[in-house]
Amino acid sequence: MFETILLSTDARGVATLLLNRPDKHNTLSAQMIAELTEAAALLGADEAVRVVVLAAAGESFCAGGDLTWMKAQIEGGEAARRAGAMALARMLQALNTLPKPLIGRVQGQAYGGGLGMMSVCDACIGVEGARFGLTETKLGLIPATISPYVVARIGAAAARRHFLSARLFGAGEAHRIGLLAQVTAPGDLDAAVAAEVAPFLACAPRAVAASKQLVARLTPPIDEAVIAATVDLLIARWEDPEAAEGIAAFLGKRKPDWVR
Repeated sequence: MFETILLSTDARGVATLLLNRPDKHNTLSAQMIAELTEAAALLGADEAVRVVVLAAAGESFCAGGDLTWMKAQIEGGEAARRAGAMALARMLQALNTLPKPLIGRVQGQAYGGGLGMMSVCDACIGVEGARFGLTETKLGLIPATISPYVVARIGAAAARRHFLSARLFGAGEAHRIGLLAQVTAPGDLDAAVAAEVAPFLACAPRAVAASKQLVARLTPPIDEAVIAATVDLLIARWEDPEAAEGIAAFLGKRKPDWVR
């Protein structure tokens, strides 16, 4: 059914949504974005599903946007750029509003859009030694469509520091700023995720969904206006020559012309 992700559900109703592009470090391609959106709808509508674990195959959780996909957005026309940006925004919204607890199993590095994927989870468990970063400005881009979710998770102060500098950081800082709920040794990750999942299975499913909606109502809304604004900002960066230079430099394994 899917090519870039895998879905499975155990007898308890715990579903695993697995990012399955390990050879590409689970970067977000157009196909993966579409499949994640479809999977979120399926999981949300399945009454047998009580909890969803967002996991990933290979050594990386999600290394951000697929650069070939980004290059296509930059080189495409206005309609193609808008469609690509909106697809990404809708996927994040679909996962963020999933009416089931969404627990991130972060077994490795996450950059850019990978932090967006972490931020739409209700909690993330990550391993010691993992590296993180909002690296968009190194490519001449900005973390536009992921920004509402990341800022909601880590706060404005941490967002200002990391959005602007693209600095890399470890699991300890990810825990300190709220991106990770818990840091564990790699060998203990599955047990830690299982412990995070277990309490939800003792709770009334509709009450859990209603509680998630309650939190959304009591925090700044990520509504159509916010989504449209972030899409516009992303398109503006894709159209800026800096983005073309940044991505060309990355693909060419050279420094972009602004590096001093």
